Amino acid sequence: MTETKQIAGQTVTFHGYNTIIVGSGAAGMNCAVHLCEFMKQKGVTDPAERIAVVTAGLGLGASRMSGSDKQTYYKIGTSPDVADSAEDFSKSLTAAGCCHGDSALIEAIGSLREFYHLVQAGVPFPTDSMGTFIGYKTDHDPFERATSAGPKTSRFMSQCLQKQLERYDVNLFDQQEAAQLLTVGSGKDKRIVGIMTIDKNRLTDSDYAINVFLAANIVLAAGGPGELFKTSVYPRDQLGIHGLAFKAGLIGANLTESQFGLASIKFRWNVSGTYMQAVPRLFSTDANGNDEQEFLTGFFPTMSKMATNIFLKGYQWPFDPQRIENLQSSLIDVLVFNETQKGRRVYMDFLKNPIGSDSMDEFDINDLEPEAADYLKKAGALQKTPIERLAHMNPPAIDIYKENGIDLYSEPLEIAVCAQHNNGGFAVNKWWQSNIPQTFVIGEMAGTHGVKRPGGSALNAGQTGGLRAAEYIVNAYGCDLPDYSNKQSEIDKQLSECITKLKRYKNSSGSVPADILEQIRNRMTASGGHIRELNDAGKALKEAVKLYKDIKEKGMSSKDTKTLIQAIQAEHLALTSVAFLKAVVELLGQGSGSRGSHLVLVEDGVEIHPDVIDKATGNPLKFKPENQSLRSSILQIEYNESSSDLFTSTNVELRPVPTDRKAFEPAWQDYREGKIYSSS
Repeated sequence: MTETKQIAGQTVTFHGYNTIIVGSGAAGMNCAVHLCEFMKQKGVTDPAERIAVVTAGLGLGASRMSGSDKQTYYKIGTSPDVADSAEDFSKSLTAAGCCHGDSALIEAIGSLREFYHLVQAGVPFPTDSMGTFIGYKTDHDPFERATSAGPKTSRFMSQCLQKQLERYDVNLFDQQEAAQLLTVGSGKDKRIVGIMTIDKNRLTDSDYAINVFLAANIVLAAGGPGELFKTSVYPRDQLGIHGLAFKAGLIGANLTESQFGLASIKFRWNVSGTYMQAVPRLFSTDANGNDEQEFLTGFFPTMSKMATNIFLKGYQWPFDPQRIENLQSSLIDVLVFNETQKGRRVYMDFLKNPIGSDSMDEFDINDLEPEAADYLKKAGALQKTPIERLAHMNPPAIDIYKENGIDLYSEPLEIAVCAQHNNGGFAVNKWWQSNIPQTFVIGEMAGTHGVKRPGGSALNAGQTGGLRAAEYIVNAYGCDLPDYSNKQSEIDKQLSECITKLKRYKNSSGSVPADILEQIRNRMTASGGHIRELNDAGKALKEAVKLYKDIKEKGMSSKDTKTLIQAIQAEHLALTSVAFLKAVVELLGQGSGSRGSHLVLVEDGVEIHPDVIDKATGNPLKFKPENQSLRSSILQIEYNESSSDLFTSTNVELRPVPTDRKAFEPAWQDYREGKIYSSS
């Protein structure tokens, strides 16, 4: 169904589908493929007429543009001689708390089904001559569950799934900037019925090129709010649509649990795995690239200790406050951040081994501590220089930089501590359905992870979540197209209000959108990043609330099509920043302490290192250890326009890992009768 009508002086094109997937990454593509498969099983001959994918940019987003040395996919172990089970897998996901047991078990149960679905789609995961999918250990992983198709694993996933989707001839609407989620009803009857977008390819000063995609079911798969932070390894211009989702009534969960780690900043890429295991030199310079300093040497007693910690950053890559004391590997993240806070720049140099102080021995690979030395010996990586070791262990890790204009054979790599992933998102049940019926959230937008997660488990979660949402949509809600004729006036009113707001931006005396976006990013990195302090976060929250209210009252100055798109983005990212900071303040106020990938500073805590100094007081910086009693609940927040902070919060108890097991015959009957879809 496609029709046009005039609303507030603009031509609006309406499209009607059974299900719309917003986002074209690996999770969204997978959900669309499964929807086609399930509809075919139900006898639907034209699934392409009932499903559409809507995206701001087909080639953008973390699935297409992000990775690391060998980007990890986490699944149940496939070793022929090491036993693994879904129950053990779920324990790994829930080990650090704040993770629902049922979703963890489902991700475990579904992991091999979705992994082999990707294999059949053509993702080149490596096997040995027996057909065994080879595994390795990743961060927070007690087994060798990890596998990889190289630095571009998620890109391969997206591309292979897209090819499958193209065979179904599903409509993919590209270059659609999301402006508003459309709702009808209120309370328990509230539904999200569609999304208003602006076609960036057709947008002109007079024609906003508005599309409205109406559907019975909405699947949100638009990724994380990467551009929320100034130092970020997310692809540029990945903003997510969290602000739109909050405004529509979705409930956030675990928003405090952003993950941070060392990454290159000229070309945004995680420097985990073999980049660190090659044991490169780390040094800093002034802002102009002069005054080279070996900034790590004053904090480690020996070359062996310093170099081993550089190595350990490979598979202890995410910043982890529990790996700071006693000269552990995450002290390096703190020291890198300290240098950048001084206005200095930090580099990895693969042409030279680590350089010590006068009191240190010279670097000798044989002097590394056993964990590092044994690994490199087994890998045959005992070459003289880091670049030789990296080339021996993982040549594609060098190639990916070469493809992006950086030659590790001739230049150092500038790095910083960057936002990399958000383990939180929006609350979902065991079918990845949100608090609003018939709206599902998958991929990084879904808040299914806890405080920590094994590396690569996000890729598995996105695939499993897409499968679950598709299965439930087809079997619980059916495949019919919606009829919103009796709700059209309610929908048109929202469209008219949004169009009027966009028109008002042209003559607004408000701030320039680019300046607002920069302000948001600076504030979030300073106060909601990997180092946090309650009073500072509270001040940042007040500033973020004021900014959003100013935008609502004064608008923004938008003089052309580019700034109109930026204005839309700035408004919903401003609300997103309020949501994240509200969650940070609430959690710190509960005495959560340092957990996951953030460090909480306090005056009476544990000393980070005697030489890591608080510039304000001149005393050693101290942090608060984690309050583990909070692991049994999840902090949720919900948009509330009447609240002074625009959001209200609550703690919800964790759903346990299900332990009920039915015998085959009654379970088979439940399946045949569709009873498995009757519970949430």
